Amino acid sequence: MDIRYSASPNDVKRYTTDQLRREFLIENLYQPDTVQAVYSHVDRMVVLGVMPVTKRLSIDDGIDVWKNFGTGFFLERREIGVFNLGGKGVIECDGVRYDLGFEDCLYISRSTREVFFSSVDAAEPARFYAVSAPAHKDCKTTFISFAQANKRPLGSMENSNKRVINQFIHPDVLETCQLSMGLTQLEPGSVWNSMPCHTHERRMEVYTYFNLPDDGIVMHFMGQPNETRNIVMKNYEAVISPSWSIHCGAGTSNYTFIWAMGGENQAFDDMDNYVPTELK
Repeated sequence: MDIRYSASPNDVKRYTTDQLRREFLIENLYQPDTVQAVYSHVDRMVVLGVMPVTKRLSIDDGIDVWKNFGTGFFLERREIGVFNLGGKGVIECDGVRYDLGFEDCLYISRSTREVFFSSVDAAEPARFYAVSAPAHKDCKTTFISFAQANKRPLGSMENSNKRVINQFIHPDVLETCQLSMGLTQLEPGSVWNSMPCHTHERRMEVYTYFNLPDDGIVMHFMGQPNETRNIVMKNYEAVISPSWSIHCGAGTSNYTFIWAMGGENQAFDDMDNYVPTELK
């Protein structure tokens, strides 16, 4: 498991491009028949990439659960949200099977002992993207299809940010302990996400970008509003946004991204917003 430690905004001011990428960018999440995991000490969030091809993979594969979490199994004190970004896949939770198509989601409750991932077709393997947060209570493991997500259109073509926020793991859809996740789709001709941008000191956030063409990139912006930095991101890469950092981006084309966060406020009315002219 790759471990990332908390970073002070004062230190980040002096980071080189390479240091910034090592600290916050998550690359190479999807390796055949492997569970890749990154543990961020910012809010103790865990990001996983699971790509079963010929094997049935356990969530514990490649993770020393006792060493990293001090628990007997991964979800003993955690909850997790999983999106499928590839071919048809299957997740088994304590013997219950869930079939996930492209952009479907599964919320898995704390206290789930066994979680297994597999693909329906090895020629078109599933690509499971997951984010886990600490949890202090059990909720209900729930499948949410793309059609069942709560949809919120935002933005405009004039501002190059026309998009639909699809809320999956959200208080308007289901109960969780603290984890929230959703999928935002930009319309053709729109390239900006989360602009005007914001921070929220009460919680960090993780983004992952996908549905980019092979030659496409997203310029992801982060940092304090008066000390912004950028990270060049490619398809299927993720990025950690500390609570003190803005998080927005502009792509060479439209794209889709998944946002994930955990914290006390799940209504998201506690954001500190900034107009673009305030940024430096």
